[in-house]
Amino acid sequence: MKSTEHFELVIQTYLESRAIKDELFAEKFANPNKNIEDCVTYILNWVRESGYSGYTDEEIFSQAVHFYDEENIEVGKPINCKVIVNHSIDLTEEEKQEARQEAIKRVENEYYAQLTKKATKSKKNESLTRTPSLFD
Repeated sequence: MKSTEHFELVIQTYLESRAIKDELFAEKFANPNKNIEDCVTYILNWVRESGYSGYTDEEIFSQAVHFYDEENIEVGKPINCKVIVNHSIDLTEEEKQEARQEAIKRVENEYYAQLTKKATKSKKNESLTRTPSLFD
């Protein structure tokens, strides 16, 4: 299951900040048997079972905390869906620079792929349109 990556990142960021502030939660959050993917799956199944489609941040965050608080909790089956998040994440200057460099590299790779595709295509067209000569 892959929900919107932004949703997963918002949940992860909230849980990490809560773990810093709350020592008791930090112990639960460090549980090696729990992970953010299962947490998101649990939340999505909880939302589906409720029948509602809109929640406050506090309601969703409380379900994420509940997932980590409970030792034996049924995660449910993965759900393929798109989650809309109206929450922004502030990036550090270093993270912004890294994202910028990744974007530049991705554009360069796409441009290079287009150039090589055009070159290959033009070579194929050249060999197809060559007129036979009497002297060949």
